[in-house]
Amino acid sequence: MSLSTAARLRFSTLALAIASTYAVESVREEFNVSPTHAQTLNEKITLSSSFLQRINVIPVSEIKGEKVMLGVNGSVTGRTNTTNADRVARNVLGLDGNGYELFETHSDVGLKYATIDAWAKFKDFAQRYAAAVQKQIGLDRIMIGWNGTSVAATTDRVANPLLQDVNKGWLQIAREQAPEQVMAQGTKAAGKIQIGATGDYANLDALVFDVSLMIEEEFRDGGDLIAIVGRDLLAYDKGKLYANQGGKPTEKERLEMAQVIATYGGLPTFTCPHFPSKGVVVTSWDNLSIYFQDSSWRRQIVENPKRSQVEDYNSRNEGYVIEQLGKFAAIEAAAVEFV
Repeated sequence: MSLSTAARLRFSTLALAIASTYAVESVREEFNVSPTHAQTLNEKITLSSSFLQRINVIPVSEIKGEKVMLGVNGSVTGRTNTTNADRVARNVLGLDGNGYELFETHSDVGLKYATIDAWAKFKDFAQRYAAAVQKQIGLDRIMIGWNGTSVAATTDRVANPLLQDVNKGWLQIAREQAPEQVMAQGTKAAGKIQIGATGDYANLDALVFDVSLMIEEEFRDGGDLIAIVGRDLLAYDKGKLYANQGGKPTEKERLEMAQVIATYGGLPTFTCPHFPSKGVVVTSWDNLSIYFQDSSWRRQIVENPKRSQVEDYNSRNEGYVIEQLGKFAAIEAAAVEFV
């Protein structure tokens, strides 16, 4: 199969638009994306997801280094009688000795000729294509952030459908660098965190509150902590509310308007794409980061008639960071069971 005349025109327009955007002569040979254009591209990817807009997506110049977002982990206000002593500045920047490391990451897209033919009727084909790819790269970044456990030389999407082997995400970083911040079991059964009348926690509210107590004390009263809760846990809790209150017309109406509970454990509660369905994380939005090396983005678009498709190759170096480990607490979702 080959491209139709209309489809080839659209593809040529797309290739010219991309070349113009990145100020290169042709996209058919691999080219380096300038740091300025890489920042613009990453901003578009970030804007494709409300979750990514809440956290930090930060350009860095080195593939390894110290964390960029410096939090403060103690008070800075006081008084010194300078007649008797010198004023002493406290070093309270949250440098925990754990830096960041970025790894080469590929986002390669195959666009079948048939798809280009189908889209050829749209004058804004180039914009539609760019938006679709940017959205998927954003979703992939979130998936890796919550599910990544390793960095394989060659990844296996069949064995790791949640991209577990692309990079180490936030939960894995916490497991390795602050294992005391990750609850792996309760007290009722080995290797289990039980939720229910006879379990470790009577309800989700109690579980989230207990996880919040794992946050180091100096971070608990900052007013910026939030809870991220998996969909299965929220569904379980909402199901119990339906069972208890659903027969009462006014209560049933409240449930269906999603106005039952805005918080769990006293914290604003959210869920997000690809978060473990039985997971809980307590942290602040600005404590979660994705770093990318601003000079590392490379791109190439080639026609591959052997596969009847156009191929868009993207690569960059990126990684995941918990800015302050003491401000992150979680449970092992795989250990959760309802009783």
